[in-house]
Amino acid sequence: MKRRAFLSAAVASAAVMIGGTAKAAVGVTVYKNPNCGCCHAWADALEKAGFSVTVEDVTDLSAIKAKYKVPDAMQGCHTGVVDGKYLEGHVPLEALQRMLREKPDIDGLAVPGMPSGSLGMGDDPQASYDVFAIPKGAGTPFIYQSVRPKKT
Repeated sequence: MKRRAFLSAAVASAAVMIGGTAKAAVGVTVYKNPNCGCCHAWADALEKAGFSVTVEDVTDLSAIKAKYKVPDAMQGCHTGVVDGKYLEGHVPLEALQRMLREKPDIDGLAVPGMPSGSLGMGDDPQASYDVFAIPKGAGTPFIYQSVRPKKT
């Protein structure tokens, strides 16, 4: 009887361990211009980091940005959507992962423009730019994370 109880416990433990490690990938939808290479590179980087990425090629990105209420001054070349929040422009993986972990009360994150060396724009360790958080309800954007050159 002890052997049967041991085997049952072992099978149950293995099932829990397997189920616990089989975590579903977080889904990100990326809206981009069909001809944009840097947007594709950004989406690829997210996929390589373990996100489940769906790419939607659209010719009118302004409609997407309006739908998610991305402020004009915060706009980049593409818009991602994850967990009900937007990712505007070349948001780095660290900022995205931090946002998902901390769940701040914001509409989204933005990297305005197309900073050289940002994720998808060369991913240079010497890049220097800021990632902004946009509070819910069209609040004033604030610096969420700064990306600065890596010290050697």
